[in-house]
Amino acid sequence: MAKTYTNPILPGWNSDPSCTFVAEHNNTFFCTTSSFLAFPGLPVYASKDLTNWKLASNALNRLDQLPELSSNGKQNDGIWASTIRFHDGTFYLITSYILVANWPKLLLFTTTDPYDDSAWSDPVYVENPANDFDPDIFWGDDGKTYMAVSAGIYISEINTLTGTATEPFKVWNGTGDRNPEGPHLYKKDGYYYLLIAEGGTETNHSATIARSRDIRGPYEENPANPILTAKNTDNYFQTVAHADLFQDAKGNWWAAALATRSGPAWEVYPMGRETVLVPAKWEKGEWPVLAPAHGRMSGPLPPKNMDIPGDGHWVNDPDVVNFPLGSALPKHFAFWRPPKTSLFAVSPPGHPNTLRISPSRPLVDGLAFVARKQSATLFDYSVDVSFDPTVADEEAGISVFLTQFQHIDLGIVNLPNKHTGTLVPNLRSRIEASGKPNTIVPDTKLIAIPRTWLKGTLVGVYATSNGGKGTTPAYFGRWRYAPAAQEIEEGEFVRT
Repeated sequence: MAKTYTNPILPGWNSDPSCTFVAEHNNTFFCTTSSFLAFPGLPVYASKDLTNWKLASNALNRLDQLPELSSNGKQNDGIWASTIRFHDGTFYLITSYILVANWPKLLLFTTTDPYDDSAWSDPVYVENPANDFDPDIFWGDDGKTYMAVSAGIYISEINTLTGTATEPFKVWNGTGDRNPEGPHLYKKDGYYYLLIAEGGTETNHSATIARSRDIRGPYEENPANPILTAKNTDNYFQTVAHADLFQDAKGNWWAAALATRSGPAWEVYPMGRETVLVPAKWEKGEWPVLAPAHGRMSGPLPPKNMDIPGDGHWVNDPDVVNFPLGSALPKHFAFWRPPKTSLFAVSPPGHPNTLRISPSRPLVDGLAFVARKQSATLFDYSVDVSFDPTVADEEAGISVFLTQFQHIDLGIVNLPNKHTGTLVPNLRSRIEASGKPNTIVPDTKLIAIPRTWLKGTLVGVYATSNGGKGTTPAYFGRWRYAPAAQEIEEGEFVRT
């Protein structure tokens, strides 16, 4: 029986999804998404009903797994699209670490316990003879392990223990659109099916598929390509593609894909690229047929079941974080690149139930900034802050953050009075938009703050000296985040 559900299933910044169903783990679905420079990274989500998702673990959770992530490179460096699969009792998560100036390194992480961060292995560095990204991992009937990568599509045989890879063979270049990428291989009814994304991750994005009796080809295209797209439509969900196919316990087929809630104008989508779910039909010997992505959909969902182990955060749950002594930061909190750990302290002496953040030198220490994903279109967010700046330009507050060159800040900043020169704390609203040139932004606003305001309620978790000599820490407490509503079609909201 079909049940109604709403998209996105993984709201907020959850791009390039890869999902798999694992009967051996109590009929649980697992998905992973790109994390770029976020640390911890490579989130792995778990669900038993496809609509309620819990953060099971972060596969990338120790700096020594990938020391390069601390490098000061481009803002679009980091962990790009991945593939997660389960084979012979082990989870495999293969991904690419991108330095735009020094093309990709391919990394293979493994675990037998997807609910424990520490159980994820150090990565095996996989050879990359095709010199490309978006790796897929696939086990053939011949006992060999294969890896497919973008810009081709190329396939190599690999050794999952040593990372060695054979010379690649090119199998398909897509239907002729640009950027054939994000490959996934499947074996069904005697065919090898190759699902890819084309058109670039913009409004021309689409999912296309081809098949062959031999993994080496030749591959025939589906005459009905693309099988999933929003291009040339006025749908609210745009850029739909980079999909992965999987079954549930009853044999029903589903696809997860990325999308942006932007409408065809593709101008305003603060939630970024998110994960949507669409039902599919895949009859024996035929091509898969996927429903288009919308905010309100229906399909043969499994019954509601929230029996997921672990201490992770449910994606749609609120935050009530008081930073008690001896606690760690919640698993769904993240930094932008791994920072110097001494910048942060939970319940330091004299400041119980707070998170202390000390200002940093970003090029040396990383950013003194910790965040959680915006998971709802409308939400309430607040923290208490205690901050007594003493040096010019010391600042603490909130940042609505996309990259280091695109963020909106509301902070308490110590600035000289323009008449007397005396340092005065000000509430400052400022937009950094150098990452998107020629963008017109509102002017910076300043309000002088009475001393009695300094322990009031502000949203925010960053501290900076703004390149000055300041070292004064800020203390944040009573972190509260409450999702209120999700926009599922333009102007249509549902409560979360």
